[in-house]
Amino acid sequence: MYSRFPSGRLLLIVPICTMVLAACSGSSPLSATEDTLAKVYIEPPKQIKIPASTTALRICADPNNLPFSNQKGEGFENKIASLIADDMHLPVEYTWWAQRRGFFRNTLKAGLCDVVIGVPNSFEMAATTQPYYRSTYVFVTRRDRNLDVKSFDDPELKNLTIGVQMIGDDGANAPPVHALNNRGIVSNLKGYTLYGDYRQDSPPARIVDAVAKKDVDIAVVWGPLAGYFAKKENVPLEIRPVSPEIDLPYLPFVYDISVGVRRGEDELKAKIDEILSRRHNDIRQILDAYGVPEVADGRMLAAKEEGK
Repeated sequence: MYSRFPSGRLLLIVPICTMVLAACSGSSPLSATEDTLAKVYIEPPKQIKIPASTTALRICADPNNLPFSNQKGEGFENKIASLIADDMHLPVEYTWWAQRRGFFRNTLKAGLCDVVIGVPNSFEMAATTQPYYRSTYVFVTRRDRNLDVKSFDDPELKNLTIGVQMIGDDGANAPPVHALNNRGIVSNLKGYTLYGDYRQDSPPARIVDAVAKKDVDIAVVWGPLAGYFAKKENVPLEIRPVSPEIDLPYLPFVYDISVGVRRGEDELKAKIDEILSRRHNDIRQILDAYGVPEVADGRMLAAKEEGK
């Protein structure tokens, strides 16, 4: 799910992200051992393109990436996939692949699946449906700190240790890092790799843990990740949308998220579009249950803004 970590160029350098399980759910499961991981990187699937299946909703997803997806089907993208499949009277079949570099090339474009549930709208590597939610990067703080940071322009940021997410092993900068660098806020940043240790559950959650443990004063995190894990910490955390929504000349922090299909699969795209529209309220209930902070008319819902 590429909505995992949108970048300013809408390339989740696999944020979204990277490992293969060239088997659907129901066949051999992914084993997160070092041997398996090694095979994943050196044995990519052949580039075989086939038409979209008419007997199953074939989905590529990350097997260890809550709140978006995991192999147990516990993520909100798993739930939305099931909703779409049920509406189409089809079973769901998964190809599991960690979302890192090469994810779309080796899965959707290779014909291993027909659908990726979460991608930024207008994503260049897939045809995208209408957006089914709009979210934002957020500031995450401990409630007992009483910090009132709402903007990258807040002078208090220069005096705080700030947790930021880094994309990939090469430590590429995410949009919030660029925004802070543009304001001369550099020396007090503490990076947390998006990929992390894949042997742990949902590696990106470590940045939220860091706020709860006081390893950092504040963190800037993609909203769905922050909203979900903030509720699981043993201390109350606040999440607030970053401001501005777009840093000039063009560095967005708010993204529309859609379902992605292979280009040319117009019939499948149209069917999913129709389901997303008709089942909008059901999808909203799923997103609310996972604490996804949604943005409407430039404002995040009050309940989410208060960290509820």
